[in-house]
Amino acid sequence: MRKIFLAFGFCIIALGANAQRVLSLDSCRALAMRNNKQLNVSKLKQDIAMNIRKAARTKYLPKVDAIGGYEFFSKEISLLNNDQKSTLNGLGTNALSNIGSSMNSEIGNILTGLVQQGLISQQMAQQIGSQLSTLGPQIGSQAAQVGDQIGHNIASTFRTDTRNIWTGAIMVRQPIFMGGAITAANKMADISEIMASDDVDFKKQSTIYNIDQAYWTVVSLRQKEKLAHSFHDLIEKLDNDVRKMIKEGVATRADGLKVDVKVNESDMQITQVEDGLVLARMLLCQLCGLPVDEKIALEDEFKDCLSPISEAEGGLSESSFSRRPEVRMLENTVELTKQNTHLVRAGYLPHVALTGGYQISNPNVFNGFQRNFAGVWNIGILVQVPLWNWFEGSYNIRASKAATNIAMMELSDLQEKINLQVTQSQFKVKEAQKHYRMTQNNMKSAEENLRCANIGFKEGVIEIADVMAAQTAWQQAQSQKIDAEIDLKLAQVGLKKSLGILQ
Repeated sequence: MRKIFLAFGFCIIALGANAQRVLSLDSCRALAMRNNKQLNVSKLKQDIAMNIRKAARTKYLPKVDAIGGYEFFSKEISLLNNDQKSTLNGLGTNALSNIGSSMNSEIGNILTGLVQQGLISQQMAQQIGSQLSTLGPQIGSQAAQVGDQIGHNIASTFRTDTRNIWTGAIMVRQPIFMGGAITAANKMADISEIMASDDVDFKKQSTIYNIDQAYWTVVSLRQKEKLAHSFHDLIEKLDNDVRKMIKEGVATRADGLKVDVKVNESDMQITQVEDGLVLARMLLCQLCGLPVDEKIALEDEFKDCLSPISEAEGGLSESSFSRRPEVRMLENTVELTKQNTHLVRAGYLPHVALTGGYQISNPNVFNGFQRNFAGVWNIGILVQVPLWNWFEGSYNIRASKAATNIAMMELSDLQEKINLQVTQSQFKVKEAQKHYRMTQNNMKSAEENLRCANIGFKEGVIEIADVMAAQTAWQQAQSQKIDAEIDLKLAQVGLKKSLGILQ
């Protein structure tokens, strides 16, 4: 009967090939790898870490910046004070007023000397003095104007006209020694990229594990659905035989009611299994990134016996720990906290940088204050040495070292848990193998018991209750065999995941 049902199942798959997608375990894994959102998020994080690592490399290289600006001031810079400006603006007037008084005194003394020597008369001296006093103010006024103009020109020359200032510069900065901060930052970026890759591996293994569980759950429910229909066929056949026996007076009405109860129970089992199978298919579709209502069929659904997968060989070793992405992530976390300590310490060490560039300004001060653009090259070294920070650096370094100790303790704790998990998984595989062998033996006994019960029922030497008991025992043996096969598959998958070799 199983062979007939199996052939019928393959026919259904062949006829519905156009309406259903037939998926194998590998194809389900491939779909999940391509469509799993959390896995895609981890891959994007890996791209982010890669770009951050590339950005960290640029810290070794010089940076070039262009700067430009404009400033308006309400007042301009003055090189002369107000008294100096007033003096320069009245330079001719002030100078000639002092010179004029002394000159008049000198001319009077000269004319007096000439009269005393008898060279000129007193009357002539008066006439000459009168003429000079008439011409002096005219000459002095003209000289004062010339002097004032010269002073005004000098004061204007000292004007800066710095109310409107335009500046621009191209600056180059090359770090020489940053206390090891750049090296630590680059190492941290490298570690972060490795951690992102480990996270992708972790998500891949988790996705494969979830897919395998969902896949084999669908296969298990499909096998149980076939079993439920087979059991229903047995019960219906028995029901038909009992009805005939009741008509012939060989069986009682009570026997028929007992069989009817079993038929109803069989119908309920079919309903429950079909509902569970629909939900399991929906979950598998969701994990594969397919529409939950898509019609799919699995390669292993109609196999009479599931081929056992290869057992994960070997026990726990140091390489087993390194194969687990969770362990690698925690190991990288420990190293990351150590580099963070170096980064914190670098913030309190001397920093040396080389600077250089070209700067222009308007007005420029390289040839007086001129209203045009002019520039100058510059190069220098910038040194920053922290002197006193109230032990802030020591406190931050201690906190960073404490974070390293926490990460190391978490790593040790995880290794102990993995050791326990691997041991438990190995025990589960052994138990599942033993259970599978027991169910095979029980299945042979149940089939033989059912065969004998059917023969005895036909011969009239076995009662209906004994036949139903044999059918129930056969159904339970079949169900246990299906469960044992699936448990063995999942136990082997769990062992591979605990060893970090699930791919």
